[in-house]
This record gives sequence, C-alpha cells and structure tokens, in this order.
Amino acid sequence: MSGGSPRVLLLAAGYGRRLAPFTDEVPKCLMPINGRPLLGLWLDMMTRAGLSDITINTHYLAEQVTDWLDRAGWLDRVDLVYEPTLLGTGATLARLAQTGGADGPVMLVHADNLSLFSVPQFLNAHAQRREKVVMTMMTFATDNPKNCGVVELDSDGVVIGFHEKSQNPPSNLANAAVYILEPEVAALAHRLGRSGADFSTQIIPRLMGRIQTFHNGLYHRDIGSPDSLTVAQVEYPMAEERAAACGVAAPQAPPMRWLYQGTKLIAAVDAG
Repeated sequence: MSGGSPRVLLLAAGYGRRLAPFTDEVPKCLMPINGRPLLGLWLDMMTRAGLSDITINTHYLAEQVTDWLDRAGWLDRVDLVYEPTLLGTGATLARLAQTGGADGPVMLVHADNLSLFSVPQFLNAHAQRREKVVMTMMTFATDNPKNCGVVELDSDGVVIGFHEKSQNPPSNLANAAVYILEPEVAALAHRLGRSGADFSTQIIPRLMGRIQTFHNGLYHRDIGSPDSLTVAQVEYPMAEERAAACGVAAPQAPPMRWLYQGTKLIAAVDAG
C-alpha cells in the first residue's frame, strides 16, 4: 500500500430521507444498533485496527453529531469537517485532496451503513493488489439488488461492469460503499470538481478494470429504511457471533439514550 496506513474518511453528512420519520430528528449516522450509535461502531472498528487519522464530514443535524462525539470522547481524536452545503461523496473526497489529506491512501466509508468485517484483511487485500488497481471496493450479497450498485467481475475479481440501482441487475453482488483508494482516485475527484460529486455514477465508471473487490461475507446492511433498520437489530447480534467464531472482534461503543434538554434533542452517553 502506498503511503502507509490510510486516512479514514467517514461520511456522516447525509439526510437519510428514506429512513424518515426516524431521521426527522436524529441523523442516520447516529441510529442506534441495539442501543449503540452506528458512528461509534465505525470509530471503534477503525481505531482497533490502528487507524487513527480519521476525518468525519457533517451537514444534516451536524450539531447532534458534534455533541455526541464530544460526549463520547471522540471529538479531540478526529478531524471534523462541516459542509455548509452538502457536497456529495466525490466532492468531499476532492476537498480532502485539495487540503493534502489524500496524498496517501484513503479508506472511504459511508458511515450510515452497518458493517462487520476484518479491517486488517481488507487492508491486506489492498496491499496485495495488482499494479493497475487503484481502488479496493468492498462487496456484499444484497437482498435488494435493485436499490444497490451491482458489480460484474472478471475471473480475478476486478470490476468490469457497474449497474447503479438498475431495474434488471445481473446479480446480487453489490457495492458496500466502503473503499480503499489510492491518491489517483482523489486526484480524479479533484479534477472533476462538482461534476464528479456523485462517486457511483461519475467516478467509479471511469475506473473500470482498475477496481478490485474484497467480499464481506460476515455482515453488511444498508439501514436506509425503517424496515431495514428493524431487521438489523435482530441480525447484528448473530453477526457478532459469526465474527467471533472467525476470530474477528465486533466493534463496541458506549450505549446512548436520546433525551430532550428543553426543545433540544441530545444523545446522552451511558457509562460503560
């Protein structure tokens, strides 16, 4: 891997409109998974793997995210970047490149997905990539391929076709929206500027034949709808058991409770 351990870019700025009414008052990245905030699970997973250079972008209900990071003891350990206007994944990556934060590899994570995998194995897969490869994309088997970006692979696991939310997807092998990127990808995003804001439709298609895959066979779910979030509460404890059987420690985060201080909704962090 060029440039040593990657910087982690956790995307936590989105509106999560499909998850309404839950996201009317609570950002999607703080949705509770059996009482533990999703963003906290991502942060623990990354830092357990020794990844300490972490950037988090915010926009929607940004004050709640900042408040939770402060209460949970993370605020001084991450770079928090507020976007007054929601930029989109590609443009957020481009801004990171502009400020010098993408001179080495970047692990780009849509932090509003629930995932359980071995971070060291993911890093190792990228380190052993072929010379032409500039991105390692995590994949998973989805139960709803029409709402995902479905990939077609060659015999070496390299992406040769990408179908974003197609009504006739060729399979259920989907993009998990977790990537390790070489600096060339961030440079491409920077060159494209706002026209490359949509990572899935503007950047990934330009890199066919240069993206390898890492399959997450433990657990991954887009919790973007109330039904999916409900299912995740049942599935995730079972996924933790499967992970333990494979020697993968499940991430931890302090439990939280949502409380009102006057008219302000806050995420209170419980001790332990």
